Amino acid sequence: MDIEFKISKKPVVYDKAIRLLEKKVKKVKNGGKEFVWILEHPTTFTAGIRFSENDILDKSILIKTTNRGGKITLHNPGQKIIYFAINLNKRKKNIRNLVKQIENIIIEFLKLYKINSKADRKNIGIWFKNKKIAAIGIRVSRWVAYHGFSININNDLNEYKKIIPCGLDNNKITSIKNEGYKYKNINTNLKKILLKYLPKI
Repeated sequence: MDIEFKISKKPVVYDKAIRLLEKKVKKVKNGGKEFVWILEHPTTFTAGIRFSENDILDKSILIKTTNRGGKITLHNPGQKIIYFAINLNKRKKNIRNLVKQIENIIIEFLKLYKINSKADRKNIGIWFKNKKIAAIGIRVSRWVAYHGFSININNDLNEYKKIIPCGLDNNKITSIKNEGYKYKNINTNLKKILLKYLPKI
């Protein structure tokens, strides 16, 4: 499996990350290596293609618009983001399967921390005790899938009170730390689970 893996230990500015991701997407469309990137962002609010102005509760915040699916969400330190550029031309041309495998990646990763989470067909993302712990937002162009997903590890959940995240009650967001679980070796375990499940996409 010919995938370029990148892990950033310090938070990466959102615009800079997206520029790099878009370059990788272009390379994948031209037959280049697929790409997976584990990183964090400084506090950033992003709006997907289905967002509404009503989802912004604090009108003073800056919103970054993006071409991924979904509504408004938050990225901040302590939340792991996994961006990817995956060539479905070389895999199954099946977006539903892609989403299912992303869900499996997150569920299996959280199991390593004793968290038994689940997917929800009505509300995309991963849930634990009726609270959302991970979000998924993707785009597919010429059968190259990109953007990715985020998992709340130990980030400041109070920032969610400034928005209606993904159209949800902002009290229904949680993290590994918020649920009282330990969270060591995050990057190592994420990469291990990704390598296990990426061949199934």
